[in-house]
Amino acid sequence: MAMKRKNPHARLSEYKSDTVIHVDDRRKPWELERIDIAFPCATQNELDEEDAELLIKHGCQLVVEGANMPCTAEAVHRFSANGVTYAPGKAANAGGVAVSGLEMSQNRLGLSWTREEVQERLQRIMRDIYESSKAAADEYNVDLAGGANIAGFLKVAEAVRAQGAV
Repeated sequence: MAMKRKNPHARLSEYKSDTVIHVDDRRKPWELERIDIAFPCATQNELDEEDAELLIKHGCQLVVEGANMPCTAEAVHRFSANGVTYAPGKAANAGGVAVSGLEMSQNRLGLSWTREEVQERLQRIMRDIYESSKAAADEYNVDLAGGANIAGFLKVAEAVRAQGAV
């Protein structure tokens, strides 16, 4: 069930809940005792293997990158080895790139979509990214990050073939 907020465009820090804690005054908020989901969103390699172990120890079940590679390869390996679902930035952050592509399409075609139409297209794109990543992960017996890499590669390879370059 989706939760209604007064302002759906507000910052995460404005979200109030009895079960959610927003932490912005610590360098490593995963030092907290209990963590279900982590969203590392700062800089590349901010979350290393030691940090991953701490998240795992504190019960983290899902890590969603909100930046370009905030998790080191070692951290990602620890998540995978411990059953923590990991959503790589290349997939989790694809929405910004997708919206830019939708804007370019509108401009090129001389169209003007409503906010709802853009949202619907974006949701479809993001769902397709997840589904293709998950399908590749299942087919090649790799984690979701590996599936995102494979799905991305296959999409580019198919585009290259369709252009007759191979």
